[in-house]
Amino acid sequence: MNLWQEYKRPASISEAIQDLTSASGPVMPIAGGTDLLLDLKQGRHAPIHTLIDLTFVPEMSVLELRGDELYIGAAVPVNRVALDPLTGLHAQALVEACNLIAGPQVRNTATLGGNVAHALPAADGTIALTALEAQAEVASPTGTHRMPFTSLFLGPGESAINKNSEIIVGFYLKKTKKGQSSCFKRIMRPQGVALPILNCAVWLERDGDVVKDIHIAVGPGGPIPFRATEAEDVLRGQSFNEEIFTRTLESLLVQAKFRTSARRASADYRKHIVGGLFSDVFEAAWKRAG
Repeated sequence: MNLWQEYKRPASISEAIQDLTSASGPVMPIAGGTDLLLDLKQGRHAPIHTLIDLTFVPEMSVLELRGDELYIGAAVPVNRVALDPLTGLHAQALVEACNLIAGPQVRNTATLGGNVAHALPAADGTIALTALEAQAEVASPTGTHRMPFTSLFLGPGESAINKNSEIIVGFYLKKTKKGQSSCFKRIMRPQGVALPILNCAVWLERDGDVVKDIHIAVGPGGPIPFRATEAEDVLRGQSFNEEIFTRTLESLLVQAKFRTSARRASADYRKHIVGGLFSDVFEAAWKRAG
């Protein structure tokens, strides 16, 4: 049995939306397809009538500066994100996250938009984009609009994007200024290509020894990508020291909702290791910003 009946290659956003909304059966957009095609072949996804290949839409394969922002198209492969000098300069946490997604062959094909569209609360690219306070550009039959990055998620594996009529076009990040930096690290099992037990991304701005501003993202810290906003409030405007770190970690542990995963780790173990992980990530971002 064929896994799909029709294959479309739109050359513009408007054409892609038209193909989505006019499909005569179940429809799905595809770019890298590293997860979707396996799910279809292995029966984990219902058969699809129409596949909409987004890799021929120029707007979705662009990585460039636009004024004071860095724009990354949703169909840009994660390996290109990891290697591009612009992301290295303005989104270090995202570079480090993309370098840890699967293996080299997958990274050459898998896209940043696909990593986000799966709506997993511990996806590496997603956690980095959360800390970087990205905005998403979304197209629908009424046009394109921006939305806060975390508004894309409703729950584990549940996206706010209607795949029958909407597509994620790309992501906007603020350019890095003097005194600003970011970092991403994760803890995983000691094997070749492993899923994260816990990951963490930090973006910060420092003024001398003072934390002028900070964003902290931890995955999985809840049903959607988690921002430790209460911990951020403890640190913001403070000189970093042992007492402040203890208070910050306490706030993070109160706000985060760690869960037990049979294949990854228990909630208690994640609570035990998050302090060391956060300390390492913060220290790296702090030194870079200096």
